[in-house]
Amino acid sequence: MTRGPLHMIGNAHIDAVWLWQWQEGYQEVRATFRSALDRMDEYPDYVFTADSVAYFTWIAEHDPGLFERIRKRVAEGRFEIVGGWWVEPDCNIPGGEAFVRHALYSQRWLAEHLGVIATVGCNVDPFGHNATLPQLLSKARLDSYAFLRPQAHERELPGQKFWWESADGSRVLAYRIPHEYCSPRGEISGHVTKALQQLPVTTEPLMVFYGVGNHGGGPTIENIESIQQLARRDLFPEMFPSTMRRFFDEARTFDGIPVHPTELQPHAIGCYAAHSGVKRQNRLAEQALLAAEKWTTIAAAVSGTPDATAELGHAWKQVLFNQFHDIAAGTAIEPAYDDARDQLGEAKSIAARLANRSIQSIARQIDIPAETAMVPVAVFNPHAWPVTATVELELGYPAPLRGDIALSEGLDGPVIDVQEIRSAATANGRRRVAFTAKVPPLGYQLYSMRPGDASSYHLGEPTGDLVLDNGVVRAEVDKKTGWLRSLGLADGPNLVASGVAHAQVIDDDTDTWSHGVRSLWNTTGAFEVTRVRRLADGPVRQVVRVESAYGQSKLVEEFVLDAESDAVEVRVTVDWREQLKALKLCFPFAVKKSEATHEIPYGHLVREQNREEVPSHAWVDISGAGGGVAVLNDGKYSFAVDGSKAGKPVLAMTVVRSPVYAWHDPRRLDDDGVYEYLDQGLQRFTYRLQPHAGDWRTAGVVRRAAELNQPVTPLIECFHDGPLPVSQSYLTVSGSDDVVFSVLKRGEDDNGTVVLRGYETSGRAASVRVDLPFLGRSFETAFGPHEVKTLQLPASAEAAPVEADLLEWDPAKPPPLGR
Repeated sequence: MTRGPLHMIGNAHIDAVWLWQWQEGYQEVRATFRSALDRMDEYPDYVFTADSVAYFTWIAEHDPGLFERIRKRVAEGRFEIVGGWWVEPDCNIPGGEAFVRHALYSQRWLAEHLGVIATVGCNVDPFGHNATLPQLLSKARLDSYAFLRPQAHERELPGQKFWWESADGSRVLAYRIPHEYCSPRGEISGHVTKALQQLPVTTEPLMVFYGVGNHGGGPTIENIESIQQLARRDLFPEMFPSTMRRFFDEARTFDGIPVHPTELQPHAIGCYAAHSGVKRQNRLAEQALLAAEKWTTIAAAVSGTPDATAELGHAWKQVLFNQFHDIAAGTAIEPAYDDARDQLGEAKSIAARLANRSIQSIARQIDIPAETAMVPVAVFNPHAWPVTATVELELGYPAPLRGDIALSEGLDGPVIDVQEIRSAATANGRRRVAFTAKVPPLGYQLYSMRPGDASSYHLGEPTGDLVLDNGVVRAEVDKKTGWLRSLGLADGPNLVASGVAHAQVIDDDTDTWSHGVRSLWNTTGAFEVTRVRRLADGPVRQVVRVESAYGQSKLVEEFVLDAESDAVEVRVTVDWREQLKALKLCFPFAVKKSEATHEIPYGHLVREQNREEVPSHAWVDISGAGGGVAVLNDGKYSFAVDGSKAGKPVLAMTVVRSPVYAWHDPRRLDDDGVYEYLDQGLQRFTYRLQPHAGDWRTAGVVRRAAELNQPVTPLIECFHDGPLPVSQSYLTVSGSDDVVFSVLKRGEDDNGTVVLRGYETSGRAASVRVDLPFLGRSFETAFGPHEVKTLQLPASAEAAPVEADLLEWDPAKPPPLGR
């Protein structure tokens, strides 16, 4: 049978960061693009394909002459731009909104500076692809997607090409490229032969990538002339230089293309946990920027603060760059993470500064009459639903209030409990208190502190009791094991199973990627308890601290139960000193007929309980007959569930891994070699255990996880006149709890437009009413199951909201192109 034609895609996959730092990648981009342009001058039919818009911004900022050459070849169709994202990101670690921003900033930059946008997605090097991507790609005007991993030995797929479908029904035409995305420098008959061995025997068009890659380079003269020679041989099918756009246009004309309706996993499962520091900093930066956008948008309307769109865009691009697959996945060299720390730190700093400016500009307008010995406190909620949260507040130096404190809601509301907790400072004169705040949706609530008496002010002194009970949730810590003896709703069954060590140490001699394995659960030991004590027992907060050790490593878990909370919060400090090992925190639950549901970017997925490592985001839930438990977190991504014992599933969170930096199989470590190991030293993070009746939907798990990752902000205020009341909401959503609005921002076009983005979280259609009193706007809108929806609110209050694509363009119109 005659083989279909081979579309030969000349490319130079460039790792911006991997075994080198970004400055080296920066130079290699310039050298590679210059080489590609030179080859075009020499071979009239040669075509070059490139992705990663960040690379084009580098050229534009430092070599305008080269950029002009690129622009001309783009216009001719010989320099094809694909991908449509800032870099080739890891496709498991970034949050849903980060994928939106990859496309938003990239496609708009291409349209403005090169007069084109990408229509083909291309992400050949990352280590798996989440199940929401077809929707996010298609709503960013990308109708196709090329990838390499998982490869055929890792995941059977319905075909080399297939319709990749997300849960909302969106589709892109996907193609798994054969063999490799790069080739040797010389003739490429061997490379093409290996690719053909992985391709189906068909008359339909096929696609093969070639060109020197990873550290750039691109197609060589030998590569190009080799294709010309091979095309004349009877042993090879017709082949010619082509573009990905041409291939996908031809490939989609054939009937009978199969459908794949879920994620593309697994590959390199160790990447879900490797370098826990950069992963948590990524989460913190994403969440800080989302909160800052909300407050800057509100403050611009309420206080007249300057537009911050450009500053926020710069910060987002720092985050997006550090979602490059070899950075976010933890597989780069150690010095690269110094750069990542600084760049993510810059993004967080920008977000913190803008959020603070915005919140303080609103707070200064609250009408707060002067009163001797009163301290006003404004608490700000970044979510579009009311939040009840425990506020921790440091009182200044010297502390403005001494002795007992009386706290009131508003200026003269009922007195509520206040509890003294440990201050961040050990010097005299500083105090820290905690109280339960109830804050309206995306707004603030004022509280007032005054001198009081012991009836409402509590020291929360510890007792010997290890039971935590607030009338909503009850838990008991086992002094011997350091783990929970029981956990459940106050009037419900115990949902914790026994007989499983909580902090398990895993033998892990796999490389940085964990090539060739799917499970990391070879337990070699467990942390042993060294001390358990109660730190606090009061009406606002109860705390039990567990200290344990293994080898040279130490683990501290503080179990915290706050008044009215529906979850036990666990504050974790790990001092990890082990090498070629991993730490799993294991949660054995007593749940019959269990189902494991994992959060993924802008969605969720039910997965098998087969002990395999899987990527998850801010929550994983185990539910079954009679209820379940959700485990929420603020910076972990690697989980596994063992459902082999009926009624006793074990959820495991991989906390740290300690392979050698950038160690790639088959390289073996020397017995007497000197190496640097990942995740050594201190790290801190928080998880919450939320028991519930029913399933995760009825328990509001998506919102509870969002509250952990974007906490409320308390602010000590002063006295001033102002037009604002003691309590205010700027965005409310009614009609369904299944819709979460995650984004409120200024539009990118600087025309006064405000953008709202939300998604349906539960897999069922929903209609909601949205009220934005600070804009004088109210409207109703409907969401399909799993839908991510973007709404533009024009500057005129009379104009109706307009649904837009993720690029903030009218999806029915062509993209606005031009320089």
